[in-house]
Amino acid sequence: MPRLEPLHAGHADALLAFERDNRAYFAAHVPDRGDDYFTHFAARLAALLAEQAAGICRFHVLVDDAGAIVGRVNLVDLVDGGAELGFRVAEKAAGKGLATTAVQQVCTLAATAYGLNTLHAAATVANTGSRTVLTRNGFTETGTTVLDGHPALRFTRPLTPPAPA
Repeated sequence: MPRLEPLHAGHADALLAFERDNRAYFAAHVPDRGDDYFTHFAARLAALLAEQAAGICRFHVLVDDAGAIVGRVNLVDLVDGGAELGFRVAEKAAGKGLATTAVQQVCTLAATAYGLNTLHAAATVANTGSRTVLTRNGFTETGTTVLDGHPALRFTRPLTPPAPA
């Protein structure tokens, strides 16, 4: 079973391979990152790690036993106790419950380690897989939006901090 890890510089090669290998698959479900993302990947990763070090975002990867990245779960724009959740799983790992489990783990981290009280997310109407992952993890639909020109739904999940020991 893949393990969830905080993103670090040592993931660079595996992360780039994950994004390249799954680009077409992801583009069928979420907005494409564009050629610039791949051309300037090292600088982009450095910027993400700087945001993480500053506490603005929390990035996570799902790493399999061979060291390959098979998924990502990110919390961005940590402000006023809330954050925006985003996730993606490799095509070869889809449909195995990995996204559901990883999102659940990040929700727990968000409430405990990161001190958040609310998560928000969005998924295109056509992306039934992501919408299912969100609802299985206690997110409720709160409205509509547009993602890269595609109709989408907004979701929210309140987080409950752990009871004092």
